[in-house]
Amino acid sequence: MTSLFVMCFFLMLFSSCTLANDNYNSHIFPRPLVIEYPEGNEFQLRESLEELRLQCTSWRFAVEANNLSPWKTIPPECAAYVEDYMTGRAYSYDLQRVSRAAGAFAKSVELAEDGKDVWIFYVDETLLSNLPYYAQHGYGLEIFNHTKFDKWVEEGLAPAIHSSLELYRDVTSLGFKVFFLTGRSERHGNITADNLIKVGFQHWDKLILRSPEDHPKQATMYKSEKRDEMIKEGYRIVGNSGDQWSDLLGSSPANRSFKLPNPMYYIP
Repeated sequence: MTSLFVMCFFLMLFSSCTLANDNYNSHIFPRPLVIEYPEGNEFQLRESLEELRLQCTSWRFAVEANNLSPWKTIPPECAAYVEDYMTGRAYSYDLQRVSRAAGAFAKSVELAEDGKDVWIFYVDETLLSNLPYYAQHGYGLEIFNHTKFDKWVEEGLAPAIHSSLELYRDVTSLGFKVFFLTGRSERHGNITADNLIKVGFQHWDKLILRSPEDHPKQATMYKSEKRDEMIKEGYRIVGNSGDQWSDLLGSSPANRSFKLPNPMYYIP
């Protein structure tokens, strides 16, 4: 119907021009143009885009459920999807939901009077956002490069994850001991502390970083060992917030662990 209307319109236009001007030159004014858009193509395109969105949403769900471990990069076809998720409202909503659930749990806990109840926070993608770095590296499309990432860390410009900052303030006001546990190297201790303070994490009880002896260990082993040490020192790990499953699994788990979303990378 659309193509028929376009054809009739141009035929009418062509006829009126010819009648009005006997000197009509076909080389100056082309023959009537009939434009026909193949029916169904737009619908098929929408269907394909929706299918891709569903496939990438399914992939992200499986990642967050730890069903696809290990993986090294995001699927190339999901690059735009992950970027939209990380820079849009969905990521912020997911972060807020996790932090609110953690805050509600923290408020329900009756702390002991000995000051040994601990809440552990991991640093990257839990307290500090490295999104400015990953925006330059495909939001997880590139294989992780320690050298490039270390240069970013050394700039000390990572912004706070605001929902985690709110949870941190709630936890500290309730009287928990607050331990920051990170896979960052000890040589980045000062710049990490400065970065944390600058964006609002003003004080903590411990900041635990990787020593040279810890570097060969996978994250799950390293972080488990650090939690084991806390238990040996008489602490009770009540809450634990991290973006990686290696932050939460292993020995000496918390009473409640809270997984923040992170579809950009996986650390075993």
